[in-house]
Amino acid sequence: MTVKGMAIVLAVILCAATVQGFPMFKGGRCLCIGPGVKAVKVANIEKVSIIYPTNNCDKTEVIITLKTHKGQRCLNPKSKQAKAIIKKVQRKNS
Repeated sequence: MTVKGMAIVLAVILCAATVQGFPMFKGGRCLCIGPGVKAVKVANIEKVSIIYPTNNCDKTEVIITLKTHKGQRCLNPKSKQAKAIIKKVQRKNS
């Protein structure tokens, strides 16, 4: 292998190592994209998950699983409904 070939291989290896060190997502890996919905019908709620801020995501996320396989919705944690749910879960856990 020539010196030129070795230099190219070394440059590719250094670039790959540098790119692996960069964070892929600026704000972390949050599950909810955007602000989320303000409210969900209480009758449609099957399960509530509250994810508090971590190193990966710096915001509180309220994820609602809907009945009858309608999927999941992210609730805006600043909405009245989300605040009431968070307060109720905190009361239940303490």
